[in-house]
Amino acid sequence: MYLVPPMDDEPPPEYVDFVTHHLDDLRRETNRLVGGDTEAAHIYMDVLADVACHWRRLAWRRRLLGRPHAVREYMQHRLAVRTKQWRDEQIYEVDVRVLPPPAYSPAFYRRGGSLALRKAELIPGTVRRGVVASADAGIAWCQAYRRQQWHAVGRRIVLGVLLIATMIQTMQWLSVDY
Repeated sequence: MYLVPPMDDEPPPEYVDFVTHHLDDLRRETNRLVGGDTEAAHIYMDVLADVACHWRRLAWRRRLLGRPHAVREYMQHRLAVRTKQWRDEQIYEVDVRVLPPPAYSPAFYRRGGSLALRKAELIPGTVRRGVVASADAGIAWCQAYRRQQWHAVGRRIVLGVLLIATMIQTMQWLSVDY
């Protein structure tokens, strides 16, 4: 019997939906904050794992306390913390400059382009966005599940050490002659 039941080994559908909805923005913001470094993928996966670790608490806060943006706020907070940690670990000064997107206008994007380009706006895209998001959600949930298991082992070790120390202290107290 658990006071707080352990984390499920599979991500709940609400978490996968949250990741699907926020993945592109999170990737873009992570790339912007670290200047396009290759570590951006590790940082946003760590942020998703942090959110997964606290998913039940955040969902409770959202439902019962009436804070509908609690999960997104926590994700933004963890992104700021992880980015700061990344910058502190750099061996050189990090100078991030945001450059404007390149301004180009090929002829076929102008009005009167090909018939296929004009019809392309009406046809739904073939890109499957949910596949990458559900894979990233599964990976982040797995990392959070492993982290939760290690925390449980750590709590048991600390509890055992405290129990042994208490027993030793009690035995010494009982063996003292008055």
